[in-house]
Amino acid sequence: MSGLANVLLIFIGLAGGIAVGGGFVAFITVLDIIPRLAQVTRTFSYVYMYEWAVVGGVLFFTVIDLSDVHFRLPDWSISIVGGLMGIFVGLLAAALTEVVNVIPILAKRLQVQVHLVFLLMAMVFGKVVGSLLQWLIF
Repeated sequence: MSGLANVLLIFIGLAGGIAVGGGFVAFITVLDIIPRLAQVTRTFSYVYMYEWAVVGGVLFFTVIDLSDVHFRLPDWSISIVGGLMGIFVGLLAAALTEVVNVIPILAKRLQVQVHLVFLLMAMVFGKVVGSLLQWLIF
């Protein structure tokens, strides 16, 4: 490749990284993830540690992703890692629905306030079945 093509690729990569990073920070900020976590766990004095844990995790896994490092984990650990990833995505989705009040609005529009538990269970089971189909079949 020519030098101009390399510069263009570097520019596109940096622009994409800034866009995704900015979106991630805005998303975490709008959802108040760290203050909410400190509130739920009653550990307000450790907010800075939570923030540095997020920053450190992002930096660490960015370096791992960009380098040629490979981890060889035992087969049994896949279910643990997958479970932790699922918990993270589920908590993030729950935080998002809490912020935008999706569930109360949806229950009111569908006129199913009495059956709200069934609506929540349908959402949970739909997510679980969809995830299993994606991971195991597709």
